[in-house]
Amino acid sequence: MATVILFNKPFQVLSQFSDRGDQPGGAESAGTTTAGNAAPPRRATLADHLQAPAFRVAGRLDYDSEGLLLLTDDGALQQQITHPRHKLWKTYWAQVEGRPTQEQIAALQAGVTLRDGPTLPARVRAMEPPTTLWPRDPPVRARLTVADSWLEISIREGRNRQIRRMTAAVGLPTLRLIRVAIGDWSLEGLSPGAHRRLTVHPPRKRSGAKTGGQQSRRRRQKP
Repeated sequence: MATVILFNKPFQVLSQFSDRGDQPGGAESAGTTTAGNAAPPRRATLADHLQAPAFRVAGRLDYDSEGLLLLTDDGALQQQITHPRHKLWKTYWAQVEGRPTQEQIAALQAGVTLRDGPTLPARVRAMEPPTTLWPRDPPVRARLTVADSWLEISIREGRNRQIRRMTAAVGLPTLRLIRVAIGDWSLEGLSPGAHRRLTVHPPRKRSGAKTGGQQSRRRRQKP
């Protein structure tokens, strides 16, 4: 059996157990000093919220994004969660600047072209502001002259800052982003910084190329 930790990552927490300075939101060499400069402040990490030394993150979440983060102690399960070929849908709630038009939603659904190529088709719908959502600390800066809206977006990819780049590409900059589900795993019932452990069946090991090679050799040996 394998164990999965469902963690509700708060805003401005790194998706790792130490601040090595390799994620957005701080200096590349966090914790070091340069001539005339003090060391940058340490950013919050997973270690500030849970103890799980044998677990690895299965799909990171940006420093400035919130919501569901999965960790597991099973390498095969980690691969299954993160690899695009398994096509696990990841669902996000995005607070965007502006009022989305049907044309903008249709563009996101069809896939938009980013610097690293076109995205796969996505599931996108306009939604009412979620009433069960916790307040963000610090809050999103209010702009009295610019309206904001909420979109539910589901994708099967995991590019760097993909949702933010997709919404920006159609003229809807993301103000706040929360991942609410990965496959069948949901954020439901978890407050920011809280986690829940689940026991699951690990993926079945595939027979692999060795078996196929043995079968080919047997075929070649037939008279």
